[in-house]
Amino acid sequence: MSDAGATHPRHRLNETIHAPVRFSIVAALYAADQAEFGFIRDTVQISDSVLSRQIGVLEAAGYVQVRKGHVGKRPRTWLSLTADGRQVFTDHLAALRAIADGV
Repeated sequence: MSDAGATHPRHRLNETIHAPVRFSIVAALYAADQAEFGFIRDTVQISDSVLSRQIGVLEAAGYVQVRKGHVGKRPRTWLSLTADGRQVFTDHLAALRAIADGV
């Protein structure tokens, strides 16, 4: 058996970003400083309404920043990970790797 003081890496998973759609959004944003709403929607292959709801959850957790503006006369929304969002994603990936490696 394992050491009684050790905890399974699953306890380090972040429940907020663990959901498949939110994980996919955070992963897509991790690769860029910021991304346009439509780009993330198309990359993750979800609807506008699903992305809006999930971004609301991530923003409330402090993991995503939303910036609204215009390009010409057209409204645009840009998304980016906060420093906390980047750290949570990195920690979550480390926990997933530890689980996969059987640690």
